[in-house]
Amino acid sequence: MRKPVLPAAAGVLALGLALTACGSGGDSAGSGGADDTLVVGATPVPAGEVLTYIKDELADEAGLKLEIKEFTDYVLPNTALQEGSLDANLYQHEPFLKDFNESKGTDLVAVTPVYLPPMGVYSKKVTDVSELADGATVAVPNDTTNEGRALDLLAAEGVITLKDDAGADASPEDIAENPRKLTFKELEPAQLPRSLDDVDAAVINNNYAQDAGLSPAEDAILLESAEDNPYTNVLAVQRGDEDDPRVGKLVELLHSAEVKKFVEDKYKGSVLPAAAG
Repeated sequence: MRKPVLPAAAGVLALGLALTACGSGGDSAGSGGADDTLVVGATPVPAGEVLTYIKDELADEAGLKLEIKEFTDYVLPNTALQEGSLDANLYQHEPFLKDFNESKGTDLVAVTPVYLPPMGVYSKKVTDVSELADGATVAVPNDTTNEGRALDLLAAEGVITLKDDAGADASPEDIAENPRKLTFKELEPAQLPRSLDDVDAAVINNNYAQDAGLSPAEDAILLESAEDNPYTNVLAVQRGDEDDPRVGKLVELLHSAEVKKFVEDKYKGSVLPAAAG
């Protein structure tokens, strides 16, 4: 069975710790604060690095005051955005955002697509998914949309077959054919890189792969295609804040030629810039 990413009590405690550690204070967080700073939550890689480049190289000239708060999980950036300690966040794709809104009762919306971080399969034991032995163990993310995304990736390669009615939230229970009798181990996304010593392969989100020193373009034994991919990461805000002029400035910078070049040069195909939408 799929497990929640964080128990509710642990999430509340962790949120308090995260916000305390950031030390933003009441004047600068949420709705821009007294100094009109835009506070954006992000996972460290690639979102945090892209936003840091904007803050260091482009924001001043554009008249944007930018503060970045980094998170290492997929729950707290949305919780903090809904509660108002963030003005925007960058780390998730729209299927995840939709599922989060439905399951958590939040009202967050995507403003613009930013980049595609392709999900990949990694292994220390095989060099191609075709080499996975009968009964091999494959670790997958345990959050709804990313688990379905991981299974879709394996199904696209013919490793498994999903039921006809399996949607974006597919789980191992939606597997119709599993000819190699693979065992699927559901783990919190951040734990997946550390699982590589214990499993035969793991399907890992791009940011956690890069955090662990893995290069999606070079180290993945199977990588998502960018063609018709619905999992482009988006800049998200609370509903009603889409027209915030500070958000508009950030959107312009995220789609600037300078940021496009930064992403292409730094990630060398491991992260792909998205067209403005």
